[in-house]
Amino acid sequence: MKFENRLADIDRLHEEIRGLRPLGKKALVQLREYYKIGLTWASNALEGNSLTESETKVVIEDGITIGGKPLRDHFEAVGHAEAFDLLFSLAKRRGVTETEILKLHRLFFYRIDPKEAGHYRKAPAIITGSTIELPPPSKIKAVMKEFVAGIPERRAEVHPVEFAALLHLRLVTIHPFVDGNGRTARLLMNLALVQDGYPVTIIPPVLRPDYIEALKASNTGDNRPFVNLISNMVYEAQRDYLRLFKALTTK
Repeated sequence: MKFENRLADIDRLHEEIRGLRPLGKKALVQLREYYKIGLTWASNALEGNSLTESETKVVIEDGITIGGKPLRDHFEAVGHAEAFDLLFSLAKRRGVTETEILKLHRLFFYRIDPKEAGHYRKAPAIITGSTIELPPPSKIKAVMKEFVAGIPERRAEVHPVEFAALLHLRLVTIHPFVDGNGRTARLLMNLALVQDGYPVTIIPPVLRPDYIEALKASNTGDNRPFVNLISNMVYEAQRDYLRLFKALTTK
């Protein structure tokens, strides 16, 4: 599927949403929990997690395991939910550090592999179906420091939604972790979006083929398909936010 750039539509809805704020404390808490379940389920499902959205909610909110589902799937749900909470804590200020990226990964991954959680990979890696050359382990720390150092300048150069999409792309192409790179990249993207006043944005698992193809296009230097896809996802997230706002404020 080809996605058109929706940045102009996003700007229009962004102003509409800004005019509705601030929300009450209770509404904000409900929205945060809604997004925590939705993003955790969708981001994990993109990577093959078998939990449904309702099962994800039960695991996170009630601490109940789902019969017949792998233990790892449960660990991924709980870990991602904890990383999501950190995301909202970090979103209180603008900017991101290398330490914060490592913390996001650690919270997501420590139940799965405590030795690798929050640490850069120590072995060479490839991305299946991609021709991009990943940095060797010996260079990851330097590449990550360069990436993070360039964030403020890059942020000032492009639209906030494009910036968030490019953060996602860059982290995936560095592929600094043994596993969990995609989920950390989507958390980082959403951190940037929330810091700039945009709603949490979810990539539905049904769009996984389009998501993968857009990522592949960026391997050849064409970031437009990915930026356009993310712009459509942000636009849909804004429409959903407006729907939720109406539901939470109509008496």
